[in-house]
Amino acid sequence: MTALTLAVSTSAGTGTLTAPATTAGSIHPARSSALVPCMIRGGLDVQMTEGLPTPPGYSRATGTVRALTLMVDFPDAPGPGSAMDRYHEFFPQTQEWFRTASYGRLDYRPETPITTWLRMPKRFESYGIERGAPFDPGYRGLVQDIVAAADPQVDFRAYDLLNVLVTPNAGPSALDTVLSVTFAGNDDAPVADGVRIANASFVYSRQDDGSGSYSRTGYRVLPHENGHTFGLPDLYTQDGGGAVGHWDIMSEDWGANNDLLGWHKWKLGWLDGGQVGCAAARGGVEYTLSPLHKPGGGKLILVPVTSRTTYALEVRAQGGNDEAICRPGVLVYKVDATVDTGRGPVTVYDSHRHSGGCTSSPNVHAELSDAPFTPGESFKDPRHGIAVQVLSMDEEGNCRVRITRG
Repeated sequence: MTALTLAVSTSAGTGTLTAPATTAGSIHPARSSALVPCMIRGGLDVQMTEGLPTPPGYSRATGTVRALTLMVDFPDAPGPGSAMDRYHEFFPQTQEWFRTASYGRLDYRPETPITTWLRMPKRFESYGIERGAPFDPGYRGLVQDIVAAADPQVDFRAYDLLNVLVTPNAGPSALDTVLSVTFAGNDDAPVADGVRIANASFVYSRQDDGSGSYSRTGYRVLPHENGHTFGLPDLYTQDGGGAVGHWDIMSEDWGANNDLLGWHKWKLGWLDGGQVGCAAARGGVEYTLSPLHKPGGGKLILVPVTSRTTYALEVRAQGGNDEAICRPGVLVYKVDATVDTGRGPVTVYDSHRHSGGCTSSPNVHAELSDAPFTPGESFKDPRHGIAVQVLSMDEEGNCRVRITRG
């Protein structure tokens, strides 16, 4: 990977960041000593934190990851068509999405040792499945029945995570109630073959945004749910995707394709330490960032505010998994390791507030679609003496930015 280069203008003179390129798993993102001030920490009371390192118990996100994939139906909701038809609603698209997002660092392998519907012994309604807490009695009973039905043909020890593709006619439509859920990093999970089923994603019906792209983009609920098995929190809030919009699949996983934030890619081990900069010192510093979807080059600048919060800067442009970007530029957002999943741990700052955005793509958060900053525009945090100025953008979409700390 090309190291992230920067010119420093402080009392210490000038220098170049060339942190050694390394590959890390989801627990310890690639880093150098220069990045330590930007390694914000999560609190023990946060269920799924944006802090570093990611707590143990989640699936790794680099190298070969084996995803046991089972198709499940019920006596009162028999699967329509073949179970492999259901499987192909999500694959190979999910594999390709992870390959692109990770720059090839995640070799995601879905495995289906049982290619027929796995019939549960009870009616769907008898499990009392609702959008609720991990492994409540209904889900615990369902998982135990899945394990009992699959165990003769499945060695659960051989897999890193579990995908349960529930027949789409079980329960309400996703337009009415979203039942898809993931139980991740859970040390209270049921046991199969001596291992806990601690990272399991359940997918029910998929949300059709009415744009006619259902067959092409509906699979994306699964990469979102699998993101939880890697330790990533929900970025949407009770009000929807208003804090982050379509800039991360952990915020919005419907409509047009989208990627993960650079912060998440670093957490998952998909960025080298040399691709991340940490602007923690007083004075001014300049960086060149290349578009996040392109392999190599500088990708992420962190500007720590406290030991638990940091600003993050990255360049977003159309390409790779990002297909709905209508205003390329420098995305500025704040990561707060003290805020739990689904409560808004990340906030994107809008360079054009109340503009209505620049997109007409269905189910893309329009107001934040023009959030990136472009040359001549600045982001300022007067309270903490932090200013970010976008200096230039070249033909390849690379942006030069200057960060000043008072």
